[in-house]
Amino acid sequence: MYSMTGYGKGVCRREGLELTVEVKSVNNRYLDLSVKAPRIFLGEEDGIRAVVREYMSRGHLDLFVSYTDKRVRTKLVAVDFNAARAYMEAAKSLTEAFPELCERDDMTVSRLLRLPDVVKPEETGEDEDLKEALYSALREAMEAHRGMRKKEGERLKADLLSRMERIAELREKIAVRAPSVAEEYRKRLTERVGEFLSGKVDETRILTEAAVYSDKCNIDEELTRLASHILEFKNICREEAVGRKLDFLVQEFNRECNTVCSKSNDREVTAYALEMKNEIEKVREQIQNLE
Repeated sequence: MYSMTGYGKGVCRREGLELTVEVKSVNNRYLDLSVKAPRIFLGEEDGIRAVVREYMSRGHLDLFVSYTDKRVRTKLVAVDFNAARAYMEAAKSLTEAFPELCERDDMTVSRLLRLPDVVKPEETGEDEDLKEALYSALREAMEAHRGMRKKEGERLKADLLSRMERIAELREKIAVRAPSVAEEYRKRLTERVGEFLSGKVDETRILTEAAVYSDKCNIDEELTRLASHILEFKNICREEAVGRKLDFLVQEFNRECNTVCSKSNDREVTAYALEMKNEIEKVREQIQNLE
């Protein structure tokens, strides 16, 4: 079981190159990744997303990449001779057209080098060392991030299971109390009818009314489903990615609990059911943190 909240950092150092990846995540219904990296890594965003998906399936994750490069590398430049010739021809034409402005042709190599497009840095291809450093640091960061999420997930699991035990206790109390509700109703009905009719009570009619009432307030089916949900909840908690499953299951808990409240017509049963709803809501809040 993993939490969606966590932090991780990875650093790769090699031959004058130091690259750092930091990740932090919070809750989100789907996987939402935000990458903040220098432009040199623009083409690696798909690869970064693929690695992140190996480690998590839900949550909003912010990923930060930074690096310092102190490697000594040969830098090459390319000369565009056609552009240089064009500038020279233009200078020659201007000199001939305006001889009074130019005592001599002052176009020199140093001037040519400063003109646009004459000299350009030469592309050296992809930097494989930088790319390898990126993915090495990224996996280290994601491993640390997963470790933190695992620890938080175990704490959440312990809390959820303890609340589930409390829900099971409340369900048992309701199950013990429920059979006596109809009998108490029959006794109250007998007393009231007896008072109204001066002791002359039609026992058959009383039993019929009590049976109808018992059928209306019967919650055996809801209690059975609650027991089944509790067992299923504990089984799901043994898995890793449980957030969506538990979220759906908690909706079923709420449905059964609401039905118990509406059908019970008994103060004690209603009190237990309301306490159960409170525990279910706390469980629902905690589940929002799970992957």
